[in-house]
Amino acid sequence: MKVIVGLGNPGREYEMTRHNIGFLVLDELAGRLNLSFRQSWWFPVQTAKGEIGEQSVRLVKPQTFMNRSGRAVGPALRKAGGKLDDLLVVFDDVALGWGQLRVRAQGSAGGHNGVQSVVDALGDGSFGRIRIGIGPKPDSVSLSDYVLGPFLDDEQQNLKEVVRRAADAVEMVCTAGVEQAMNCFNRV
Repeated sequence: MKVIVGLGNPGREYEMTRHNIGFLVLDELAGRLNLSFRQSWWFPVQTAKGEIGEQSVRLVKPQTFMNRSGRAVGPALRKAGGKLDDLLVVFDDVALGWGQLRVRAQGSAGGHNGVQSVVDALGDGSFGRIRIGIGPKPDSVSLSDYVLGPFLDDEQQNLKEVVRRAADAVEMVCTAGVEQAMNCFNRV
């Protein structure tokens, strides 16, 4: 089973912020698969189970705040019986230009506190990830204000396309593997 985690913050006030793009991708996947998220009884996560191709998947949206994502991801991965190479984490990245995707089989947290929390909880960064570029922050804005801020009008214009492409990348990881997804999505 592939455990696909979208990072974000719970609550209506964060729904359409840059830091929640991981949640938006999981919502897109759930819509494609006709799945509904349910609150877990055991852990602070919302989950949905389904299949992408022939691969069983569990979609996971941590209901902790971003910087504590590992507190939800670690137990959810263990409950699913998954190993590190069964995990795929989808998240925002200020180091990439708006809408750029980077698929990786493993790596560091790269300064992302949510990913660092997952690495700390699992004791290892050997899990797949899809980074979604939200662009560099302007000099006049703090990092937290930028990532927790709403999408700008020009970002809103192609947000659905960015989310759709990231969901396509998730599907390709599940059906063809990380390497094939890297070859397809890391070029643009």
